[in-house]
Amino acid sequence: MDDRIVVGVDGSPSSRAALRWAVEEAKLRGTVVEAVLAWHVDHSMVIGAMSAAVAAGMDPQRLREDNEALLDGILGEAGGDVRAVLAEGDARDVLVRASRDAALLVVGSRGAGPIREVLLGSVSSYCVHHAHCPVVVIREPKPEAPSVPVEHKPVITPGPLL
Repeated sequence: MDDRIVVGVDGSPSSRAALRWAVEEAKLRGTVVEAVLAWHVDHSMVIGAMSAAVAAGMDPQRLREDNEALLDGILGEAGGDVRAVLAEGDARDVLVRASRDAALLVVGSRGAGPIREVLLGSVSSYCVHHAHCPVVVIREPKPEAPSVPVEHKPVITPGPLL
């Protein structure tokens, strides 16, 4: 077993939070983080004729370059010892394969809700059930609530309560 920490990234706030968590955990363990971004061309989403713009957006070389740039940007924010891994394939399968020799797999959860999860599937749920190592799921960070001063009012009762 390798002592590396594998973290799935896709640019979402939850995956960025997962990467930050993994970097801090790696510092505590004295190990390296492997940030994995999985991508693939999903031809099943196109029905019928497609415009030139859609076809250009499905060019595998262009998608790979776009994802390389995204991964570079994510790692630029991470700090720490992070190795970049760009893998073509379904994120669920790529991350489970990457977990084979890992000490830990870290993924973000967007909290998409039960209907969206049924229709699209949940990468985090799949990893929890199929990974070859322990899995940590980091929830999408909630926006900070504005601090509003709370006025404390004394409790006044009309008399003895019976």
